[in-house]
This record gives sequence, structure tokens and C-alpha cells, in this order.
Amino acid sequence: QLQLVESGGGLVQPGGSLRLSCVVSGFAFNYAIGWFRQAPVKGREGFSWISASGRSTDYAESVKGRFTISRDNAKKGIYLQVNSLKPEDSAVYYCAAKRTYSSGTLYKDEVEYDYWGQGTQVTVAS
Repeated sequence: QLQLVESGGGLVQPGGSLRLSCVVSGFAFNYAIGWFRQAPVKGREGFSWISASGRSTDYAESVKGRFTISRDNAKKGIYLQVNSLKPEDSAVYYCAAKRTYSSGTLYKDEVEYDYWGQGTQVTVAS
């Protein structure tokens, strides 16, 4: 069983930055992470993924070049640096974990994830 807790959200002006964190507790030998977000009246969107080893990452086109995902397995922390924020980035941001035997695989479909955090709100507005 894993528990995930996100933090770092808030209100930021367009063009601003935030650093979101996802801290994992509980035991899992290997887990991949995905970041998802959901805006009001929209479906949940996956936009950033990192493999269990941290060596593989990928981003949705909507955030590529602006967001950077990283992880520190010793600290069980996964981080999302979000820069050049736009109003359309406003959403509740969730991290999710998938237990896996693979160190390098990315999992982009939300149905593949076993554990979810409670979310952190990001609002981009002037």
C-alpha cells in the first residue's frame, strides 16, 4: 500500500512558476509516477510521466518545454517544476503511482495507476 501527498500548489500570475511535490509513503520496490490534472468541467489529463528509475520521462505537448519532472528515490519524492504558467494550466494537480517490475517504462493511461494523491490546486490568474 502506498500513500501519496501532493503539495506546492497555489495562486500564481501568468508567466509565474511553482514547484509541486509528491511524497510517497509505504513500501514499494519499484513504482512509476504520473502527473495528471483536472480542470472544472474537463476530464482528467495526463501530462508528465517518469519511470521508476527516473531515467525516462515524457510530457504532453501542452506542457513540453515548460514543465520538468524529477524524482529522488532516496527521499521518495517526485517533483514537478512548472514554469511559464498560463491560465489554462489552472487545475487540480494529482500524482499517481504504479507498482512495476520495470525500471524504465512510462505509463500514460490513468487506468494503469494503483494509487493517487488527494491533489493540489493550481490557479493561474492575474
